Amino acid sequence: QVQLVESGGGLVQPGGSLRLSCAASGSIFSIYVMGWYRQTPGKQRELVATITSGGRTSYADSKKGRFTISTDSAQNTVYLQMNSLKPEDTAVYYCYAVLSARNSDRSAQNYWGQGTQVTVSS
Repeated sequence: QVQLVESGGGLVQPGGSLRLSCAASGSIFSIYVMGWYRQTPGKQRELVATITSGGRTSYADSKKGRFTISTDSAQNTVYLQMNSLKPEDTAVYYCYAVLSARNSDRSAQNYWGQGTQVTVSS
């Protein structure tokens, strides 16, 4: 089975930085897209950033310039570097992937991690 595991969340002061990691493991044929979403109580889950296997990146307008997404394809890992953090960035951050598993059809499917808490507070 395929699994996404996030790490790197925690408590930081406003203006600080965090680097989130997400590793995909299991019987994977190919990864097409990886990215990050976030969610706070009472709000819909929102897109933060995505990156394709070819290196094309996409960011939500409010995150562009402060957050950077990158990958280590050899390790099936995606990163989110977050700088100049604000209290409004406090949320559970979820890893996301579009990939095909090593099965008979190798169809592309959506996968989600369990989330990692990021808290920005003084």
